[in-house]
Amino acid sequence: MSTLTIRRGQEADLPQVLALIQELAEYERAPHEVTNTLADMQRDGFGPDPIFKFFVAEQLGGTIIGIALYYTAYSTWKGRMLFLEDLVVTEALRGTGIGKRLFDAVVAEARHTGAHRMKWQVLEWNEPAIGFYKKIGANLDPEWHNGNLTAEQIHAYPAEVVD
Repeated sequence: MSTLTIRRGQEADLPQVLALIQELAEYERAPHEVTNTLADMQRDGFGPDPIFKFFVAEQLGGTIIGIALYYTAYSTWKGRMLFLEDLVVTEALRGTGIGKRLFDAVVAEARHTGAHRMKWQVLEWNEPAIGFYKKIGANLDPEWHNGNLTAEQIHAYPAEVVD
């Protein structure tokens, strides 16, 4: 695919990025879970305090066919780490090596930023992704459970305010 470029994401890419996120939600059987908006992504990725970055796979002509969205996190045991939030390739082009090229870009970024660990999640039924991660020698840890609170739970939680 010589007409494909992997590059850092830009604000102008966000409409196509959000469309790929919605495509991923469909694939993961949870389209109703996407509440993120273009305005949220503009603020959170390109506002005064950006909290995520991304790479895109772009075809000649400007069509974005894949993304790898990541952010810096911190491990109390290891220090700086990169968390790969989503790696998405449009369905028609999965299995063509585009995902590997995006993953490689994130690994290079982890190396460049001095990250001591890179983490991501994969659904237990997503066999193509699991196969990919096993093929590259990644550790898939069955020991840890994922915890989260929804926006509603965060607001309902009786937390004390700390100054």
